[in-house]
Amino acid sequence: MPELRVHKARLQDARNVFDLVNSLSGDGTLLRRSYAEICENIRDFTVVEEQNGNFLGCGALHLYGPHLAEVRSIVVKPDAKGLGAGGLLLSALVEEAAEHAVLSVCLFTRIPEFFEHFGFRVAERDAMPDKIYKDCQTCPRLYACDEVAMVRGPLPKVVMLGPRTIQRPELVTLQLSSTGTNR
Repeated sequence: MPELRVHKARLQDARNVFDLVNSLSGDGTLLRRSYAEICENIRDFTVVEEQNGNFLGCGALHLYGPHLAEVRSIVVKPDAKGLGAGGLLLSALVEEAAEHAVLSVCLFTRIPEFFEHFGFRVAERDAMPDKIYKDCQTCPRLYACDEVAMVRGPLPKVVMLGPRTIQRPELVTLQLSSTGTNR
């Protein structure tokens, strides 16, 4: 088995990420992403490759806030399946969420069995409104979704894309004195 290494994606990885993610967008497995979108969000991605630099797969961690992160666009090349590349990627993304002290990590998938091995459990999709609001509204399968919502950690109790209350700054009373002019 080849020795694999995982690292944060660099802009030079954008073409490989774009090609791999979009290779699975035709059948709806992954949402189509433009090259510009991949470049803009390359810092969200982690890649796995062989020691010789041969690109095998990628995955992204999208941060919604301290309450929730999402593993998204996680995929390995078909010829890399069974090498442990997917598990290495997922572990790195979960570790990254922990480094940010994120309480819950979610994902939507058609292969829940794989993610159960990493501590994810099936959840109601409505329990993650930030994810629904961000991506599902533009998905072509909005009303025919066949993905399973999964979460690792507690279900989020906060929604960031629409704050429930707005913190108001404390008001300070100003004392105005006359300057001696009639303005």
